Amino acid sequence: PRRRARTPATKAQTPDSPLRTPRGHRQGMGSVEEISEAVGHAFWDTQPVPSLNAEEEDACGPINPADPEKVRAEPYNLPPAFEWTDLDLSDAEQAKELYTLLHENYVEDGDAMFRFDYSLDFIRWAMQPPGALDYWHVGVRVSQTKKLVAFIGATPADLLCHGQRVEPRPPPAADKAEEGEGGAGASGVNIEEKLSGLDLDGGATGSAASSGGGAAELGDQAVVEVNFLCVHKKLRSKRLAPVLIREVTRRVNEKGIFQATYTAGVVLPRPVARCRYWHRSLNPKKLIEVGFSRLAPRMTMVRTLKLYALPDQPVTKGVRALKEEDVPSCCAKLNAYLRRYKLTPQLSEAEFSHWLVPRKGVIYTYVVEEAGEDGEKEVTDMFSFYSLPSSVLKHEKHTKLHAAYCYYYFANKTPVQQLISDALVLAKRHEFDVFNALDILDNDSLLKELKFGIGDGHLQYYLYNWRCPTVVAREIGLVLL
Repeated sequence: PRRRARTPATKAQTPDSPLRTPRGHRQGMGSVEEISEAVGHAFWDTQPVPSLNAEEEDACGPINPADPEKVRAEPYNLPPAFEWTDLDLSDAEQAKELYTLLHENYVEDGDAMFRFDYSLDFIRWAMQPPGALDYWHVGVRVSQTKKLVAFIGATPADLLCHGQRVEPRPPPAADKAEEGEGGAGASGVNIEEKLSGLDLDGGATGSAASSGGGAAELGDQAVVEVNFLCVHKKLRSKRLAPVLIREVTRRVNEKGIFQATYTAGVVLPRPVARCRYWHRSLNPKKLIEVGFSRLAPRMTMVRTLKLYALPDQPVTKGVRALKEEDVPSCCAKLNAYLRRYKLTPQLSEAEFSHWLVPRKGVIYTYVVEEAGEDGEKEVTDMFSFYSLPSSVLKHEKHTKLHAAYCYYYFANKTPVQQLISDALVLAKRHEFDVFNALDILDNDSLLKELKFGIGDGHLQYYLYNWRCPTVVAREIGLVLL
């Protein structure tokens, strides 16, 4: 499984959409264009993914059947002078190492004006959901100095594709004989049931720095989301990216998972769906000053500020921040809402709590609460956005661009457009400069009405070792970080 080189900002195509697109942002493969070019289609021709010229699929299912007994036991060989390492992101020093690697080597835009600035809290939020394993935080160090010079990560998830749960994990080889051949098939899975915990230990044989996955527990999640592929700028010629991809695949396979999802700003074999980024100015003056956007033809700064002005308060009555006690009901309502889409996740309550309970500077989630017929208050709707700032490079006045990204929502009583309009108001209150959204979920119906401008790049969604018919952007319910 692999992810995409991301570009924090690229120029828009049309005069009426003067914003720069954070192509791929955290939903891409991670690292710069050289990585995508270095991996190339020749690599993907060896992987269980449909070729670009393959006929359209009309059914869902695995490309290669899962066979735990065929999983390679030994780590893949690295070039001389490098060694594998597992990163424990709960450890402050190791988390800072990853932060430094990403900060110094992750994507800048083509004009070297912006660079993503992932906070330590964001990195931990993204890479340590329930079931996350240190064993899947795959790093490469220089053997002599122990400096971290490359990374790729995977996190577990549960995914529906065209109404079918992407193939559940088969039991590990050691357990298969005990359970018999009917142990963990792809059918008969009740997606309404809470995901049960299953403690899986073990690690890579022969890896000099393997931790065996730490104390984390892997639940019943059946896929992984692959993220943060990053190689030090000076090592792009070492072809570490394909080895990183193979190694994280091997480690995921060792735990009995054989499917993955990822996104890319480039076309690889073969997209399940294509979507676009849209951007809504919250602080147009600053965006223009830093070069993120420009004044539209025949527009003055005064008229631009008036165009993008927002009310001081949300329009919807009863909007408040999500609380931990809201998790059970909101998790059930979000899962039910997401099942209307053809490519969509399903969350356990523990996952919902991790991803959506507010964390300052990371994730902002709000609910709409109203009194029911019996007088009891009930949550009817929810919306959320997360924070991913960029460093502004070589600018005299500004050092950081604060961007909010539309995340998950459900709308049972309040129109989606009104919820997202309220999200803009609250993002502005939290001093974000721009609000970004993909044309997935129900977003396409509201973007123009809320004065979003279209970006200049496509984002492709991919599934690894899973064939299915293609879907259009509005049929996607999955938001990858």
